[in-house]
Amino acid sequence: MKKIITFFLLCFIFVPTFGQAQKKVTIYLTTQYNNTIHDVTLGNNPWGIGLGLQAFLNNKTKFKPTIELTSDIYLEDDKVFRMDNTGGELIDVGGMINLFVGSAFNPTKNIYISFVAGPGFIDSQTLLGIKPSIGFYFSKSHKVTGKISYINIFNRGKIIKDDFRSLSIAFGVKLF
Repeated sequence: MKKIITFFLLCFIFVPTFGQAQKKVTIYLTTQYNNTIHDVTLGNNPWGIGLGLQAFLNNKTKFKPTIELTSDIYLEDDKVFRMDNTGGELIDVGGMINLFVGSAFNPTKNIYISFVAGPGFIDSQTLLGIKPSIGFYFSKSHKVTGKISYINIFNRGKIIKDDFRSLSIAFGVKLF
């Protein structure tokens, strides 16, 4: 009887240690504030807010593949009509959706540096964008994260091919 109790006790002790394998993917739900630092219609879209999802593919190296999907809305508008050099209207940024893919480097357990790139969708245009970031975790369990990013969307506008640039501050919570 002692052997059976000892066997089940050992199974009860060791099962949780074997069940603690790292998950393959970690996903964060983020909210962000974007401050526009350069745009041809800067007065019409000086700042924006949005939501996003960021996923990391967990592996044993310090480089982790990552994908980001963000959606932002720019609410403030100074109601000033702006024209390009042909007399056409310059459309302000009312909203932006980005789907970026890249890699994150973890120099320490609580800090990561990422670089992602991909399509940015603004006013029915599909444009190339980049987003370098520095992020950090608020706890050892990585349940809450924050990051500061620079976003550059290239050649925004049909006539005036000028870049859209913004700084972003984001906070996220781990979904799983």
